[in-house]
Amino acid sequence: MTLGLMMVGHSAAAAVVENAAHAEALGFTHVWLADERFYREVYSLLTAIALRTRKVVIGPCVTDPYSRHPALTAQAIYTLDEMSGQRAVFGIGAGVSGLAEIGAMQNKPVLAMREAIELVRLLATGEPVTYEGEVVKFHGGKLGFKPVRRDVPVWVAANGPLGQKMAARTADAVIMEGCGAAQEMRSLRTRTAAAAPERPVQCIARLNLSISDDPEAARVALRLRATRLLTSGRTRLFTLGEQRIEVPKDALTAGGQIPYNAGFAPYEAIAPVITDAMVDAVALGGTPKELRVRVSALFAAGMDGLIVAPVPAAGHDYASTLERFVAEVWTPVRTAHLGPSV
Repeated sequence: MTLGLMMVGHSAAAAVVENAAHAEALGFTHVWLADERFYREVYSLLTAIALRTRKVVIGPCVTDPYSRHPALTAQAIYTLDEMSGQRAVFGIGAGVSGLAEIGAMQNKPVLAMREAIELVRLLATGEPVTYEGEVVKFHGGKLGFKPVRRDVPVWVAANGPLGQKMAARTADAVIMEGCGAAQEMRSLRTRTAAAAPERPVQCIARLNLSISDDPEAARVALRLRATRLLTSGRTRLFTLGEQRIEVPKDALTAGGQIPYNAGFAPYEAIAPVITDAMVDAVALGGTPKELRVRVSALFAAGMDGLIVAPVPAAGHDYASTLERFVAEVWTPVRTAHLGPSV
């Protein structure tokens, strides 16, 4: 069972690195950095994290096949793997951040992800490669060094059924954003099992996290992020009906018109219609007791790992949010499900 910390390069580089070191000390197994334009550069920060930590697995969550050529991603991932002592993981998704600004076309995203994964793996041989995909092409090139290992894990972020099917057949894990309900995790497990019954893939929930003794304070901290996730049209969830959750059509219309690079502020006008139940469907917010119940349900539904992005509630900071979650939620729930020695 894995526990990952998700960060974005909003903060000073030194703070990002120290947050990663703190997460390792708390027992996190993975540290992820979003390849988000145009904040601090992802591989520079990941290298600094590699040099500051000893055990955690590190990687982009996630990069994409468009903003840089997959051969350059291979160069970066295999360098990071060498620098970290074979602790790198290759996280990839369809991408959205910065693509409009740099004029990159998101052509056939599921196919592009699969081809990018294939090319990155081929380049690990250290031999010349020619790859003629429909989207990704590479003409007789090779890495100028031989990677220290060829089997760097591949984790795919996908909320659509085609991307999840591809991940089940190709990758080591599938990451689903907003998978906050047990029903959603069971649905994900069903789809991945049907796509590749012979090779079970890890199913990972990626959730924003806020913890407080005041449950309303935790949900207030998460509401804008939940509003964007539920109304932008970029994140697909399969079990909202089963959970008896219906996002108002006016909110969906308004949210669907907000460009990605506008950030969270435009969603403030929509947020009042996003209920606590809606926030709970896509995020982890509440008291330690509430979160223990919800994380336990995700475990029981087949979750193999959790990636959290802390959003401190009033009265909390980044460090205390992590500390309370590990001590009061993750450790007791993991122990209850897997035993104290795991």
